[in-house]
Amino acid sequence: MNQSASQSPHSNGRVVDAVILAAGKGTRMQSDLPKVMHEVADRPMLHWVVDACRAAGAERIVVVIGFKGDLVRASLAGSNDIEFVEQTEQLGTGHAVDQARPAFTETPDHDVFVLCGDGPLIRPETLDTLLRTHRSADADATLATAIIEDATGYGRIVRDAEGGFSRIVEQKDATPEQLRIREVNPSYYCFRSGPLFERLSKTSNDNANGEYYITDVFGLTREDGATVAVVDAVPAGDVLSINDPEQLGVVDEIIRTRHGLAPTEKNS
Repeated sequence: MNQSASQSPHSNGRVVDAVILAAGKGTRMQSDLPKVMHEVADRPMLHWVVDACRAAGAERIVVVIGFKGDLVRASLAGSNDIEFVEQTEQLGTGHAVDQARPAFTETPDHDVFVLCGDGPLIRPETLDTLLRTHRSADADATLATAIIEDATGYGRIVRDAEGGFSRIVEQKDATPEQLRIREVNPSYYCFRSGPLFERLSKTSNDNANGEYYITDVFGLTREDGATVAVVDAVPAGDVLSINDPEQLGVVDEIIRTRHGLAPTEKNS
């Protein structure tokens, strides 16, 4: 997988890196641990995301840390392909990604996965498909989508009259009509690094949460006349991220089954 992703016939010689967002406290987890340090199948959930990036060819992984970031650093100590940047204020996903800007100043032509550290169900195969689509379309920004029965809590994918991608609308900003959309954003992205950080500088926090959204970059990309690619590469069963102990248990069971691991005593 490493070779096929990083040396795709559509790579144009570009390297792929990754940014993983791992700064959140995860208040609903009812724990003093950073959210991404809660274990899934006996490993911190963040480590599953790191493994998927490596398997998909990422040469460098920048982890954005915040709450008790020293614990996250320690868990990945000794990994030569990992760098850390700190988000000292929680101002949204766009702000979090922007903390990685200095790490990409000298590599504006790299591709970069942007993922959330609380989504350990991400598969290397999904990232490989995302990257290949991104490169074959010569896109500035690419996202994977999924269609699920209950879209509550997810950003909705708004399509234009021809069925093409229009924008991502977060749930709190969605109209009643948009809330009925079942195609959602599971937060699996790939960008050209230079245009990504240029457009992050243009994002606004004029929304219901008062935050800077990474999702706004896709609308800005379309406004600039650059290509946004969309791939429906995510099975509905891979979409669940972790926000509370109940979801943690569900994802733990899914990953144990996927990898043939013994169930926990609670699930056995």
